Amino acid sequence: MTLCVRPLDRQQPAELDWVAQGMRATLIEVEGEETGTALYTLDWLRERARWHLDNSEVPADVLLALDDRDEILGHTILRRESDGQLPAFGLVSTTFVHASARRRGVAQALLQAGEAWVRAQGLRHCATWTSSTNTPLIQLYTRQGYAQVMTHRHETTGTLMVKLQRTLEPTP
Repeated sequence: MTLCVRPLDRQQPAELDWVAQGMRATLIEVEGEETGTALYTLDWLRERARWHLDNSEVPADVLLALDDRDEILGHTILRRESDGQLPAFGLVSTTFVHASARRRGVAQALLQAGEAWVRAQGLRHCATWTSSTNTPLIQLYTRQGYAQVMTHRHETTGTLMVKLQRTLEPTP
């Protein structure tokens, strides 16, 4: 399978809808059907993805992974993040791979493209937050050199969230 990772096409509303559906599917997988659907409406998720495309104050982007037939297999959402105390870092806000495309290198390709985006922003650290129960994502990131650096309880669900982070090597 040939993979192409590219930015979401802002002129294609179907791509934005695909990302919102993927965000919803991730919430359901991690939090369960009832909580995953109750947390955010599809309209809210669509607007959140759009915020990453249209925000002039925060560098951000949405990347899609497509196969050789131009079918979307997955997405990742990225942004520059700063808490005011530590140096700014690249945040992988969310990653989703359609069930039919899993275990075929799509998530790893998205992570590598995301790290390239973070480097292009001049940032040295990349991180993600996920539920402590999201074993597949935690394993992917751990294999890529990420370590757990922080935890907190999600304010709405009470889910234990973990922050995985690593220092990126400069682009050769």
